[in-house]
Amino acid sequence: MNKFFKSLALVEKSSAILASRFRKNESFFDPLQVFNEWSKSRKFTFTDTKCLHAHLLRAYEMHKNPFFANSLVDFYFKSGSLDYAVKVFEEIPELNVVSWNIMVSGYNENLLYDDSWRVFCRMHSLGFVPNQFTYGGVISACCSLQNNVNGKQIYGLVMKNGLFTNGYVRAGSIDLFAKSGCFEDALRVFYDVSCENVVCWNAIISGAVKNKENLVALDIFNEMCGFSLPNSFTFSSILTACTALEELDLGRGVQGWVIKCGAGEDIFVSTAIIDMYSKGGHMDEATKEFWYMPIRNVVSWTAMISGFVQNGNSISALQLFNEMRKLRVETNKYTITSVIAACANLAMITGAQQIHCLIFRIGLYKDSVISASLINMYSNIGAVGLAELVFKEAEKKHVVAWAGMISACAKHGSSESAIALFQRMLQECLRPDMFSTCSVLSIVECANLGRQIHCLSLKNGLLNDVSVGSSLSTMYSKCDLLDESYKVFEQIAQKDNVSWASMIAGYAEHGCAYKAIQLFRDMLSVKAKPDGKTLIAVLTALSALHSLKNGKEVHAYALRRDNSKHAVAGGALVNMYSKCGALHLAWNTFNMIPVKDQVACSSLVSGLAQNGSIEDSLELFHYMLMTDLGIDSFTMSSLVGAAVRLDILYVGLQLHTHIIKLGLESEVSVGSSLVMMYSKFGNINDCREAFDHIQKPDVISWTVIITSYALHGRGGEALRLYDLMKESGIKPDSVTYVGVLSACSHSGLVDEGYFHLKSMTKDYGIEPGNRHYACMVDLLGRSGKLEEAKRFIDEMPIKPNALVWATLLSSCKLHGDVELGKLAAEKAIELQPSDAGAFISISNICADIGQWDEVVKIRSEMKQTGLKKELGWSYS
Repeated sequence: MNKFFKSLALVEKSSAILASRFRKNESFFDPLQVFNEWSKSRKFTFTDTKCLHAHLLRAYEMHKNPFFANSLVDFYFKSGSLDYAVKVFEEIPELNVVSWNIMVSGYNENLLYDDSWRVFCRMHSLGFVPNQFTYGGVISACCSLQNNVNGKQIYGLVMKNGLFTNGYVRAGSIDLFAKSGCFEDALRVFYDVSCENVVCWNAIISGAVKNKENLVALDIFNEMCGFSLPNSFTFSSILTACTALEELDLGRGVQGWVIKCGAGEDIFVSTAIIDMYSKGGHMDEATKEFWYMPIRNVVSWTAMISGFVQNGNSISALQLFNEMRKLRVETNKYTITSVIAACANLAMITGAQQIHCLIFRIGLYKDSVISASLINMYSNIGAVGLAELVFKEAEKKHVVAWAGMISACAKHGSSESAIALFQRMLQECLRPDMFSTCSVLSIVECANLGRQIHCLSLKNGLLNDVSVGSSLSTMYSKCDLLDESYKVFEQIAQKDNVSWASMIAGYAEHGCAYKAIQLFRDMLSVKAKPDGKTLIAVLTALSALHSLKNGKEVHAYALRRDNSKHAVAGGALVNMYSKCGALHLAWNTFNMIPVKDQVACSSLVSGLAQNGSIEDSLELFHYMLMTDLGIDSFTMSSLVGAAVRLDILYVGLQLHTHIIKLGLESEVSVGSSLVMMYSKFGNINDCREAFDHIQKPDVISWTVIITSYALHGRGGEALRLYDLMKESGIKPDSVTYVGVLSACSHSGLVDEGYFHLKSMTKDYGIEPGNRHYACMVDLLGRSGKLEEAKRFIDEMPIKPNALVWATLLSSCKLHGDVELGKLAAEKAIELQPSDAGAFISISNICADIGQWDEVVKIRSEMKQTGLKKELGWSYS
């Protein structure tokens, strides 16, 4: 025999079986009997195998018996002695297909799948013909490696060698392609030949479920019932498909099959039924099924606890966990994470502390998944400091704890901390997962940083994940980059409701209502099912367009899909009808909402206020105060705006009192409305005080205060406010420049007016419109530069409208320039013949200089055209 066999010594401690046999009579040693006994018991070690090996060398010519050699290779693999197994294999003089099969399966059993593949390649290159067990083993290795390329090559050899009808090989091939994400290839393998093998049916059904092709799984199950009887594995998979599709009635039908086939006592089937009822919200039926189970394991207990948590019943979840502990049922980390989720609210803070202590006691505090769950729990109850302590003690080799802490920081507004943690994670050479990427994207407001994370996601292969794609799309939308947002949205392969809703909302929030509605139509055309968030987004777009007809269609769609949509999108429906002026429909929709929440009440209050129904809006506002519904800034700003439009100062003052009481005076929308109100009623000091209380003034609030000062003849102060606005980093818009130019006009600042008019285009790229040019004409006219004003109009890059000529006409009236006034009046009347103002102005000019014939002529023209001078009136 070779050197390896000759050098193998008999070990001192032999197995009990061998020792007893050799003590009796060594000549009676029967290796076949030993191999059979060991194969049945599987109670052998590396030492036992070496002992047997030594006895075989001494008593038999082992190299002449391939069965002995192959069995030794197998035993060495099973005892974890891979080096010895390989050495014995290499010294076998005449290898056969069994030898190669043992090597392939041995490497598989020891999770060395690459070595298994290399052994197969070597076998094939040496000309050995694989059998079904060889193919089954190497296919299993490719499946574990998720290497569908090599898997396809193996299946090609299977087809070539005529083994494609073998159920064992086909089931392995189906499993390989399904787990590698190539479900279409798995289907092709399954349908290559007709088959009654239940294992193949189970493989394709399970593969369909794992690839979220649940409807396909149901179709194949229906086919299967005509060929083969389902077993427990089939029922577990098909019940999972029913759960994913929310097909509870169909699931009940499958449960009937389970009872009929006698598979109800199978623990995996029962657990799948519990999961189906739990996720469908039917915890009574899940509980009944659970207590009927003859045997319950940790999976079934965990499924029940998780079901209670998902249905918001934390108390029952904790009670069941306590019962589980009393019965001394083994708990695993999935049980613990479900219990942690049950404690993730302020009412369960005592339970949170107790479960944390239990985790320390049972030694699971180092587990990264448990650490992440604890971080999330403390984050949900607002204890960010405790979350940070857990993170400091957590094992940081896994990304899951980092992701939990980043999410906690993002959730509580600590944007800088979240981004810093994300950067530290990269410095630790950890690859961000989709959860940490989505969390950090949710707080990114800088396009450059967002693009860097986009590139990182592309590098890490995360763009195929729908949640990452949706987060990127939303991030670009928040940064006002709608084109880039839509490009990312288009690249999402499997769009879900979140991705559709975020893109529709992005268009709606950025004034692209038509695009939002078109996207909603596209969503319906691909048979996607909009949820409440999507309906709210599209209703927001319709509100901006005042599209009552389309709004009614969306409302009808929501009712047809699910009557409970009123509870989800009720506020959006009320807002849409209010914005469209259909107050009776807004009231009807409001009355149909089962529980009046803040959104619905605020929408109706605002709608009533904006449509002039101030008494009804105040009555509903009083109802909100009496029922302790939260009052938001949107509601208060709408009410103040209504008081301004209706010139009701005492109502505005009372509302201001409520605003101070509610602590909303620092909100930008409320503060802007108050500034506008006091400006309208002529109190510029209160106007400034209201502005100073705004915490973060935006372009609207700055514009309102600048315009207020301008209209009250305090142009210099208005321009100083404009400088402060620029210093604060707020960019002016076209409306702001109307206020700035009005300030110049009321203060006679001609040079400053020209400067700011040029600055619009030069510094901010804003093209002046007729309102801006009218302000300049007013500025020149007030300064007595009527001819310059006329030249200015003639040189305008756009065609002057009636407002520009009417402004010049007013200046001519002020300075008594009849000829230029007549020209301005003719132009104004030509552009807007239905406006009596131009006729009245030129008539007054002629009257001031005694041209009564002209006055009579102009009055006669007014009568001929049917125009009348409105009578003046006052409050006094």
